[in-house]
Amino acid sequence: MLVAGGSPYDAAAHLETMKAFAPDLPGYPAYWYPPLFLVLCWPFGLFAYFPALVAWMALSGAAYFAALRLWAKGLGLNAPVWLWFVAFPPVVTTITHGQTSFLVAALLGASLFLVRRRPLLAGLLLGLATFKPQFGLLIPFALLLTGNVRVGLMAVVSMSVLITIATLAFGPQVWTDWYALTTTANAAMEQGAVGYGKMVSPFAGLMLMGAPEMLAYGVQVAISLSLAALVAMASWKRDWTDWHAALVLAGAPLATPFVLDYDLVILAFPLIYLAATGYRDWEKSVSVLVFVATLVARPIALNIGVPIMPVAIALLFWVLWRRRGAAPDS
Repeated sequence: MLVAGGSPYDAAAHLETMKAFAPDLPGYPAYWYPPLFLVLCWPFGLFAYFPALVAWMALSGAAYFAALRLWAKGLGLNAPVWLWFVAFPPVVTTITHGQTSFLVAALLGASLFLVRRRPLLAGLLLGLATFKPQFGLLIPFALLLTGNVRVGLMAVVSMSVLITIATLAFGPQVWTDWYALTTTANAAMEQGAVGYGKMVSPFAGLMLMGAPEMLAYGVQVAISLSLAALVAMASWKRDWTDWHAALVLAGAPLATPFVLDYDLVILAFPLIYLAATGYRDWEKSVSVLVFVATLVARPIALNIGVPIMPVAIALLFWVLWRRRGAAPDS
């Protein structure tokens, strides 16, 4: 659509374009990403559908693999990285859905690991990850309170460059079109159009169990604010460590109401951190629980109506939080 001069934010035109590839497409999987992501999408429109899909998954998957390798080698983990990639259940879910999760996890994982090693590169990657801003809600608290202002400023510069390119390439109107379409995103989430069983946030879990919408939102807001407060406490007057990166990435899926099971590829980084730094107490049991939960959470939620993933993620965040008084990277 972009190469042909169309707009993915034109809902009717977008639906017709998708039906050319999938005539029996159920529902309407809208394009809700902000216009800055169009800059990354445009080159793939130069190819036919399936070559573009293969290229997208191969490139984003390679970026995710590289980020996993960065963590494993940087933390001295001896286990083969390819085994983590092949065995982690959300990887398969991401591939079968053709989603953006590999890319956002790669950008966030690499950027947070490089904060104290290569701060300008960390900021550059972080700015590129803003096409899924809901996963960065906890990052400003950790960066600013640990004194990593340069990383934050570089992220703003990186994001601004993408915004400028998108505006020049697709016109200022694209932002108005996107904003108008975002109202459908809220409606889709609240009405369960995406499927609460596929989502893994506290909000979705409560809605799956039949809780009132206001209660679900209230609990989600309370959890998000609590996570922000805990991250702030962990960061206040402290230098940035790999532990901070693991903590923030573990909390990211809990802090937003809109997160699906394929987005859980991001949890590989805190799991690698725990494995590399040595398990303490019952941390290994929690790691195994989280790993298994990513495999069975969707069928359990869809068939039984029980959301187990928010609890598993909360436990992972908690075991990392408990390490705040220890030497985080020992």
